[in-house]
Amino acid sequence: MNKNIDSVELSYYRLTLQSFLKESHPELADDAEFIANRGDLAAQTYSQTITDGHSHNQAEALASEVLYKGLYFSKHDTIVNVLWNEFNQEVPQGSAKNLAKRLLAFCEGVFTKYPLSDDFAYEPEFNQLYTELTGTIVIWMEEHELQ
Repeated sequence: MNKNIDSVELSYYRLTLQSFLKESHPELADDAEFIANRGDLAAQTYSQTITDGHSHNQAEALASEVLYKGLYFSKHDTIVNVLWNEFNQEVPQGSAKNLAKRLLAFCEGVFTKYPLSDDFAYEPEFNQLYTELTGTIVIWMEEHELQ
């Protein structure tokens, strides 16, 4: 169930996650249930790690690992980077993030071809994804008369 994020009491971890999602995963930024579950799990991880006698730094590292698991690779950020690097003449840098939000759905078919993971940006297949995204964005821009 997708609740409005404003109706959920936000903890430090929930706020941190929500802020991160707004920047890198805007498609998840309003998913209150996801934010609550993941934020609460991170808070529980932190508390348990402290209870187990570990340092604040160790607890924070484990809580962050839980908070961001599966979120390090961002489709949105990848599209933004393609726009900045390949379309800097057509798309002003300040407009790239908003345009990337619009392009997410159009580019989804490209992303589904790849085994995306937290480390995907460091995999050899990333270059192929990048190239395919560039071509897909060219098609979108031609259809929308932006080139």
